[in-house]
Amino acid sequence: MSKTATPAAYIRKADQALSSARQLLDSGDADGACNRAYYAMFDAAQAALLAANVGLTDNVTKTHRGLISAFGQHLVLGGHVPAELGSSLNKVERLRLLADYTGDPVSTEDCEWAVSQAEIFVGALHAAFPT
Repeated sequence: MSKTATPAAYIRKADQALSSARQLLDSGDADGACNRAYYAMFDAAQAALLAANVGLTDNVTKTHRGLISAFGQHLVLGGHVPAELGSSLNKVERLRLLADYTGDPVSTEDCEWAVSQAEIFVGALHAAFPT
């Protein structure tokens, strides 16, 4: 992870992405809302990994798969956060991939679920790893 990155910086990014996800959902942009919901979770996961000080390198968290794997290994399996958070991160990532890289639209129902999961995820990590 970047030497200048702090948990607080990542959690601010997560909060901003979550705000954007809500706005996009309200305006009817399901694909955009899924994208921002995922990035809210991604940035919150970065913040939590930094706050947990598990000794990760930039190479581990350079990719989405690397970050998600590290989150599962160090925070979920390590007992720091509930397994449901790891599961929702994986599911919202799949919706983001659908929204960003296929011609298939994300349903409003799936998008609403993704945004609600991002709210739960970011809120839980705020509580577990205060910045």
